Amino acid sequence: MTHAPGKLSRIREQAAPYFGAFGLSGFEQHYPGQLSGGMRQRAALLRTYLFASDIMLLDEPFGALDAITRRELQLWLLSTLDQYRASVLLITHDVEEALLLSDRVYVLTERPARVKEEIKVQLPRPRTRDMLTGKEFIDLKRKLLEIL
Repeated sequence: MTHAPGKLSRIREQAAPYFGAFGLSGFEQHYPGQLSGGMRQRAALLRTYLFASDIMLLDEPFGALDAITRRELQLWLLSTLDQYRASVLLITHDVEEALLLSDRVYVLTERPARVKEEIKVQLPRPRTRDMLTGKEFIDLKRKLLEIL
C-alpha cells in the first residue's frame, strides 16, 4: 500500500506522540519484521487506537504470544487504556484474560451466538498481577468456568 508523501508525513506526525506510551520509542523507523512479537502487537494496537480511538475491537489480540509476553501485554494494555480512555470490545477464549481486562464478560452460546450470561467484573482498579491469585478473582474464574 502506498501513501501520498504528504499523507505519510501526517500519519507519522499523528503517531509520534504515542510511541513512548506504546513501548516503541527508538523503533519508529523499524519495520514490523524487525520487532519482537510483543512490540509488533503493541504497534498493531497503536495502529488500531489511531484509527478508532474512542472504541476498539480486539479479536484475540494476544493469542499468538507466549504466556509471559501475553501477561505483560495484558497489564500494559490495562494501564494504557486507562490513560487514553478508550473503550474496548475484546474477543477472547482465555478466561483469565477476560476477567483481568474486562468490566463485563459476556458468555456466548454456540452458533447462532447469543448471550448466555453476563458477568460483571467488579475487581478494583488499577488491576494488578497479584489479583490473579486473590480470592475474588478465583471465585469469578470458577463461576465463569462453571457457565462454560
